[in-house]
Amino acid sequence: MEIKAIGYIKTDFPEKFGIPRQSGLLSEAEGKIYFYPEFRNPDAFKGLEGFSHIWLLWNFDIPGGGKWAASVKPPKLGGNTAMGVFATRSPFRPNPIGLSSVRIKDIAFTDEGPVITVLGADLKDNTLIYDIKPYLKYTDSHEDALGGFTGNSSAKELEVVFPEEILNVFPAEKRQTALKLLSLDPRPGYHDDPERIYGVSFCGYDIHFMVSDGVLTVIDAKKLGGA
Repeated sequence: MEIKAIGYIKTDFPEKFGIPRQSGLLSEAEGKIYFYPEFRNPDAFKGLEGFSHIWLLWNFDIPGGGKWAASVKPPKLGGNTAMGVFATRSPFRPNPIGLSSVRIKDIAFTDEGPVITVLGADLKDNTLIYDIKPYLKYTDSHEDALGGFTGNSSAKELEVVFPEEILNVFPAEKRQTALKLLSLDPRPGYHDDPERIYGVSFCGYDIHFMVSDGVLTVIDAKKLGGA
């Protein structure tokens, strides 16, 4: 069976580190899906405007040459407890296929073909998209679903201290997203070193920060690729 990429997504996340751990956690995060010429026929998109959300099937960029592991150690459990790969969303899978639910912000038909702008994507910049399917509320949402070892509640958000002179280097429409991204704690779940300086790449900048007693403090934001 051959699986073809139908296009790719452009996001503000050039690296894996710092990307929201699940789709929808950072609802402000915007991505734009572009399609390869073979898949630009407007007929393929007819009716999609009537849906608020879609499922994206996409390509995991797996480090280490794409080897899968039967057991993995989820950050949610401190990185020390092993679980079966099929009980996790680890990228080290038999097939490098990711699944994300995102909100449609806009569908535009341009000279370069259809472009779908989505919100809440947890994908790295230039990730290949294999397929798109509509999200169906009556069957895709399960109020009685159990969360297994992950629990059913979101992690506590961090307080963020982001000096105004640093925050203002970002475009105005990206500042709230940057604040929310940091509040979600980009660090691995088992890291708790108040002396360590971390860096997360977002929107063309490398943001350096430290975390102590539930407070994340931004130190600086340096232009990626700059001197």
